[in-house]
Amino acid sequence: MLNDTATDMLAPTAVQPARSLLDYYRAIETASREMLQAAQAEDWDAVVRLEGACAVLIEQLRTEANRQVLPSEQRAEKQRIMLSILRHDAEIRQLAEPWIADLDHMLSAQAPRQLH
Repeated sequence: MLNDTATDMLAPTAVQPARSLLDYYRAIETASREMLQAAQAEDWDAVVRLEGACAVLIEQLRTEANRQVLPSEQRAEKQRIMLSILRHDAEIRQLAEPWIADLDHMLSAQAPRQLH
């Protein structure tokens, strides 16, 4: 699922310069696409792992955003990426709703009942 392009591609090396903000947005988009694919396959463990990877990438983006400014000519690409991520998120939520409802039902059936 989570391939090297999502998190490892952003680690600068001695020969590699620091990544641009757009690189971080692209990596988050890749991870969110992989999350959607995992959700479509009902691989919820992978969804959770990829969600963690997205959180790491978002934190890296926040840190890097304090160091550099997104050039105005890249704002349209950022907007396209953000919309893509939001679409992935909406589809994942739609796929997860029945699973979450089943989990809630299972947990509530196992909860001890109080007589008060």
